[in-house]
Amino acid sequence: MNLFHLFLLLSVIAVWGINFVAIKTGLMGLPPIFLCFARFLFCLPALLFVKRPPVSFKLIATYSLLMFVLQFSVLFIAMRSGISAGLASVLLQFQSFFAIAFAVLFMGEKYHVWQGAGALVAFLGLVLIAAHVGGDVTPSGLILILIASVMWAAGSVLAKKMKGSALSLVVWSSLLACPPLLILSFLFEGRETIVASIRNLSWIHFGAVSYIALISTLFGFGIWNWLLQRYPLTKLSPFTLLVPIVGMLSSAFFLGEELHWWKLAAAGLIAVGVGINVLASRTHESIRISTTYTK
Repeated sequence: MNLFHLFLLLSVIAVWGINFVAIKTGLMGLPPIFLCFARFLFCLPALLFVKRPPVSFKLIATYSLLMFVLQFSVLFIAMRSGISAGLASVLLQFQSFFAIAFAVLFMGEKYHVWQGAGALVAFLGLVLIAAHVGGDVTPSGLILILIASVMWAAGSVLAKKMKGSALSLVVWSSLLACPPLLILSFLFEGRETIVASIRNLSWIHFGAVSYIALISTLFGFGIWNWLLQRYPLTKLSPFTLLVPIVGMLSSAFFLGEELHWWKLAAAGLIAVGVGINVLASRTHESIRISTTYTK
């Protein structure tokens, strides 16, 4: 991976880490499913600038259902139930391990043993955090976020299969996500709740929705899908384990969540694990190129 692509990837990681603060802020003003609807509604003006992805409508609709309708609805509901922004950023990153498993099982991608060792070290960081959550998470909230992480992993596999689709996939999937999300919001959250939340919407909530839509969705998933077309999923997914570091730090700064020693230790384990994975990937690629050259 060249330095520019690495910079783009780390920018996405930073954006997604801070996004959990924006989600928590948005949920203070809007019900979760309607917040999802607002997120993708704000993305629709981009339809004026991008063409439909050069893939079948069925694939776009499936991606939209998995990634945008179901994954984010489930995540937002879990966070509304009381899970902190920092903890949610950690638990959702179990998607990295699901994505690696899907890539190896269903896409035939190779996974070096040292990449597995790096993933294990990073996983220990997640375990350390999970061991100290106390009453910050309910069993139902944990299950919901794990379901969301499986959907994200499945969505990443779909996105990788759709060649030539990046920002256009995000924008057109946003269009398809709006109708079902609005219907679900009216069915489960009710018209009165929606109308009341809109009337009481402040500029802070509006800013949170704008960040979630424009920065996290259009920029974040647009760049992520663009990188998926150029690199193996097994190589990109471990980087998302850095999201909790940004998530915990930004949650502590903006929301006043406590930053305990074990959070810092866990962040260190995650960073080391990702570092091992990156070095293993480069070493394996260098060996492959050297072997090909000598032949």
